[in-house]
Amino acid sequence: MGQGSQPNRHYKNTYGFDQSRDWELGKPERYGQNPEKQQALSLAIRHATRYQDWQWPDRPIIFLSDPHADAEAFIASLESSGSIRKTGKNQDYKLTGAGRKASIIIGGDCLDKGPSNLKLLRGIRTLASRGAHVRILAGNHDMRLLTGLHALNGRNKTGDEHFFLRMTPKAIPLLREVHEEYIKGRGGLKRVPSARECRRQLFPSDKWFDEFPDYSSGMLSQSAIDKELRRMEKKAEHFEKSCDDAGLCLRRIYASADKCRELFLGKEGEFAWFFRHMELAHREGSFLFVHAGLDDQVARLIRDRGIRHLNKEFRKRSRSELSDFYYGPLANTMRTKYREHDRPLTDTGVDHMHQQGIHAIVHGHRNRLSGQRLMLRQGMLHIECDITLDRHSREKEGLEGVGAGVTIIHPKGKVIGISNDYPYAKVFEPHSHLP
Repeated sequence: MGQGSQPNRHYKNTYGFDQSRDWELGKPERYGQNPEKQQALSLAIRHATRYQDWQWPDRPIIFLSDPHADAEAFIASLESSGSIRKTGKNQDYKLTGAGRKASIIIGGDCLDKGPSNLKLLRGIRTLASRGAHVRILAGNHDMRLLTGLHALNGRNKTGDEHFFLRMTPKAIPLLREVHEEYIKGRGGLKRVPSARECRRQLFPSDKWFDEFPDYSSGMLSQSAIDKELRRMEKKAEHFEKSCDDAGLCLRRIYASADKCRELFLGKEGEFAWFFRHMELAHREGSFLFVHAGLDDQVARLIRDRGIRHLNKEFRKRSRSELSDFYYGPLANTMRTKYREHDRPLTDTGVDHMHQQGIHAIVHGHRNRLSGQRLMLRQGMLHIECDITLDRHSREKEGLEGVGAGVTIIHPKGKVIGISNDYPYAKVFEPHSHLP
């Protein structure tokens, strides 16, 4: 850790960070700065400002993404930002003055993986109830649950009936938590249908595999259709084993899923606020916050109709037009990794963003092992903020301890990246790259 030969700078502000380093483009250099990377970053920043100057938010933005049901990492990240201060055991805390002044943006993927889906959701609710200004963006894992719950028992559309099975096995940890808290014990399966009927309602029908290619031909390429069919065949083959491994039979999975519908979709459900207040995108100054990234179609929609319209379309389509939403450009915003088969972001889309004064995309989704990263994609600056918070991913990646870290966008013209997987705060000051 601690690569690079540049001298340490002392950096103290409201958040209490001590040592920092200039935030370079790409991976940290092992031996000092890379002049070519610095030049590329400077050129991109100058190019972005040919239409409008950088604009900064009126209040500090604390951005954290991809907590993936790790409530302990969520609290540790907030503590690292200086927005909360622990007051005792059991993760109890109080909101600080800095926390009250800031806007906290959770960049999606609150769910799945575990170990504490429900505890994390309740933690977010508690944070807001204590006076924090909280926004939640839609992540691909979160929306898999929403589409799956909407599709449960819905046999009317070929494009939708596979979405419950599609969200598994990654949603099984949540279903198991719901089972343990609400279903387990005498009477939990009293009104649940037979295992055969549960299977019929949870799985797509046999004819789905024949009808889906024609249904989706206008939305997906043939290779994408073939990939989707293979994916669903594999999920159908292994679903019941995944349930058995979690100690749940089909009837208990069905009962847990039905309870999830009540908790998340019911008007009085404990977690109805989660999807009700969710946004696809949010803008502050020159920064656009999304879960994963952009493509040309979304960039044009933002240019022509604005962020408010984008969020309105997201709320409408993600609840009533599942296939059009899930396989279309809106959902690409939650899952793109700028791969060849993802919807493309070209120079045209980047120019649309620059015309609107959007100079940087702040997102999660692509987990990093040494803190946040600055990247250029088609000349558009991306601030990658998924720093591997959840313990299951950390164990898999060989990272130690509880994940913790945030990205802070400060009104005074600084972007600061903090992660316990990198020994210094990374500080990015766009104006230092301008003449």
